[in-house]
Amino acid sequence: MKNLVLLTITFLSSYCLMAQTDLKRPEVSQAASVMQRIGLTDISISYHSPLAKGRKIWGDLVPYNEVWRAGANENTTISFSSDVKIEGKLLTAGTYGLHMIPTEKEWTIIFNHNSTAWGSFFYKENEDALRVKVTPRAASMQDWLSYYFAEPQAKSVMAVLRWEKLEVPFKIEVDVPEVVYQSMKRELSNINGFFWQGYNATAAYCIQNNIHMDEAAKMIDNSIQIQKTFANQNTKAKLLDKQGKSAEADALRKESIGMADETQLNAYGYELMNQGKMPEALEIFKLNVKQYPNSWNVYDSLGEVQLASGDKKGAMTNYKLALAKAPENQKKRIEGIIQKI
Repeated sequence: MKNLVLLTITFLSSYCLMAQTDLKRPEVSQAASVMQRIGLTDISISYHSPLAKGRKIWGDLVPYNEVWRAGANENTTISFSSDVKIEGKLLTAGTYGLHMIPTEKEWTIIFNHNSTAWGSFFYKENEDALRVKVTPRAASMQDWLSYYFAEPQAKSVMAVLRWEKLEVPFKIEVDVPEVVYQSMKRELSNINGFFWQGYNATAAYCIQNNIHMDEAAKMIDNSIQIQKTFANQNTKAKLLDKQGKSAEADALRKESIGMADETQLNAYGYELMNQGKMPEALEIFKLNVKQYPNSWNVYDSLGEVQLASGDKKGAMTNYKLALAKAPENQKKRIEGIIQKI
């Protein structure tokens, strides 16, 4: 019994000592992260931020021509939710250990498959997924190491390391149309796959971006098979136009006009306006007025196309009709237009 008590005390003492050493304390180089979305692609960088504290950084604390962990403590990591291009080179989706090799004039940015190591101490070149060369640039003094995203565009962004008096940028590009298309296809495997709208939206996106046209044809036929509507008929007409079948496209549009409601006719009219097809747009807005004479918005839209076509008299008439029917929150805008005619 005495031995058992001693053994228990020894075990508890050892456990308590281990527990004390595992207690969390503030890190000298604190953890940080940044995230940017481009299209539907999420890009994130997780790192620990050391301070310069008056030390010489480049070529000293961080030696030249040696692999550096691009931060402090454990791996700096960078994650991509879809395939990307780094400085024009393909990198597949995933999480990578981010390392760098600094020199005075050119840096190597390394994306390594091992993202769970401690810094660069266990780095192996044969585990690299990609290496690219970039040129650093001068910056104002910043004591702490940080990452940020700059120059976000529809399909690209610059990731930037900044520390001391230096910035190291590298460009990330995303094939946004392809990523969106693949995302839409995945969504069509859940409840969206039972309804016409998802197939129509996917086909329309493909047509707009001129991608996967064969798949777009299948998608729009699926949509029409589920339920024929003005929206999917109009999408199919756009596909026929792309295929050089203008006569078939026009016939389909005429057939489908009778299915359109006020909102759809209005949107179609503006679509024609944006294409520079003013006479066709005028006819659609006139049809909307005929079918929905109690709506203020149909007169407002007809007035707009008439004004854009140079018909000030017709525009004035229809803007006044719109004003008489419009809700209070629209009257001031319409009055302003009338005053300028």
